[in-house]
Amino acid sequence: MNIFFTPDIQGNQYILSETESKHCIRVLRKTKGELLTLVDGKGGWYEAVISDPNPKRCTVDVQKKLADFEKRDYYLHIAIAPTKNNDRLEWFLEKATEIGVDEITPLLCEHSERKQVKVERLEKVIVSAMKQSLKAYLPKLNNLVTFDSFLCNVNVSRKFIAHCEESEKIHLFNTVKAKESVLILIGPEGDFSPAEIQKAAEKGYTQISLGESRLRTETAGVVATQIINLINEV
Repeated sequence: MNIFFTPDIQGNQYILSETESKHCIRVLRKTKGELLTLVDGKGGWYEAVISDPNPKRCTVDVQKKLADFEKRDYYLHIAIAPTKNNDRLEWFLEKATEIGVDEITPLLCEHSERKQVKVERLEKVIVSAMKQSLKAYLPKLNNLVTFDSFLCNVNVSRKFIAHCEESEKIHLFNTVKAKESVLILIGPEGDFSPAEIQKAAEKGYTQISLGESRLRTETAGVVATQIINLINEV
């Protein structure tokens, strides 16, 4: 099944973007009368028929719409320090989107080696992963923000910080319940600094473990995402 992203779709007729039109007509060789599946990233799932197979402005007629398609009854926000190797960050975004995440914030920490991210490029990775995994909700990707600023501007009751420092920690799986809104902080390659861990603790963040193994940043992000999804599937 091929999915096409139509973020501004309204009414019973829609013109695909030039990129989606080219992929549909030139690459997939779709023709007039063929059925397409569209998603708007806001929970809308559409079935449409090609009425004008123009490779730059492909027009489709909407036949059916489903609202809130496979909407989850929990919310997961991962705030993660971008990795030095950008491919690893993109891998995390892809896998987290496929598994199920609602919001992602790139986090600039004391030990961060990457100080900038290209949000436009990362959004394309997320859109592609959403379509590939047959989802109708597009995770929200925020701009890069400093650790201190993030702590001061987030208000959620269930918030956690994963780190490798020796301290009293609880495994994430043993503290989260189903249908909760959850925020998890994942640090950079050099981990969060002791000062950052202390600041988070003072702000009410619970210190957690993701298991016995020492994980790469992007792996930790995926593991945390999978744990939350597993809790909500039990």
